[in-house]
Amino acid sequence: MPRSVNTVASRARRKKVMKLTRGYYGRRKNVWTVAKNAWEKGMQYAYRDRKAKKRNFRSLWIQRINAAARLEGISYSRLMGMMKEQNIDINRKVLADLAVNHPDAFKAVVKKAMNKN
Repeated sequence: MPRSVNTVASRARRKKVMKLTRGYYGRRKNVWTVAKNAWEKGMQYAYRDRKAKKRNFRSLWIQRINAAARLEGISYSRLMGMMKEQNIDINRKVLADLAVNHPDAFKAVVKKAMNKN
């Protein structure tokens, strides 16, 4: 009796990967082993860079807050420390948005943080 292999499932699995690698360069799009390796590596990069993206945005927000805070005569770390003392809970994303798009609101937040009542 011949060996039974599930060709339908194997072909479907290969077709799925080959479809995902359609726009790749050279053999990465049409040779099964090369395409599979390229696709797997792409998934690794995607997973890694989803984490890196969060770090990059946090860094950008901190730079924007620092630049705006220094225009008000205070450093980023002092501002964040004072905000924590005053129990002002605004996250860095929102604070950076205020600094860039609503400078008057950012000034008000800085002023509120500097009050020592």
